[in-house]
Amino acid sequence: MKLVRIGERGNEKPGLLLDDGARVDVSASGMDYNEEFFAGDGVERLRRWAEKNAAALPRVESSVRWGAAICRPSKIVCIGLNYKDHAAETKQPIPKEPVIFLKATSALAGPNDPVIMPKGGAKLDWEVELAFVIGKEARYVEKQDALDHIAGYVLHNDYSERAFQMERGGQWVKGKSADTFAPLGPFVATREEIPEPGRLEIWLKVNGAMRQKSNTEQMIFGVAELLSYVSQFMTLLPGDVISTGTPPGVALGMNPPVYLKAGDTVSLGIECLGESQQEVVAYEE
Repeated sequence: MKLVRIGERGNEKPGLLLDDGARVDVSASGMDYNEEFFAGDGVERLRRWAEKNAAALPRVESSVRWGAAICRPSKIVCIGLNYKDHAAETKQPIPKEPVIFLKATSALAGPNDPVIMPKGGAKLDWEVELAFVIGKEARYVEKQDALDHIAGYVLHNDYSERAFQMERGGQWVKGKSADTFAPLGPFVATREEIPEPGRLEIWLKVNGAMRQKSNTEQMIFGVAELLSYVSQFMTLLPGDVISTGTPPGVALGMNPPVYLKAGDTVSLGIECLGESQQEVVAYEE
């Protein structure tokens, strides 16, 4: 299944994306894509409910906004420097263990919402990433059991304000957490839809020019290893998101860097996980 959320910000409803590209409203199921849903075997319950009620599911107009593909999770865990070439372009050593940082959940946005340059920001950067959603509580999980804890996979653009991240001291989270810095979607593909998450084409364009083009097989640490590793340091709750890092081609790695400015358009996609697009807009009081 492909889980979507539809409607205006703050009033999104749960839906499904059908094979023909249509979206249907499943709010009559009484479920939304939150911690309770994933913890309670919601994917299977929704599958059975949707099959039973398929003929009555209302279709959603194409003009209706795509919301973030899940409700706000307890945490968004990000992995830094997880592609060898990306580490090289940012002049960082290849990590011996996964680099972990957190992104504020208030950064969550719809996949096609504008990305807002934060007040005082000057170095807005893009990062296309494969992310996955936790399906059941994960604590000290062994690598061989890790995939059993995943509900599905989703496209993520891990926006960064590099001046905040690298020039203001402290941890990366300051440059990662502004409002709209985590557009998630268009949909969560449940686990059976993505049998090989370590072999997906991944790309990003800025104003139509290709900036990132790679494959998730180039990741230093794969999905199962990442889930297992992160679970050694924190309990992962159902609905939490882990974003697996970005391939080379970010603005920071250009010589000289060419950061985003108001009016730019960023489009991105991952094989089997759809596409999204964000327009850059200036901050307004």
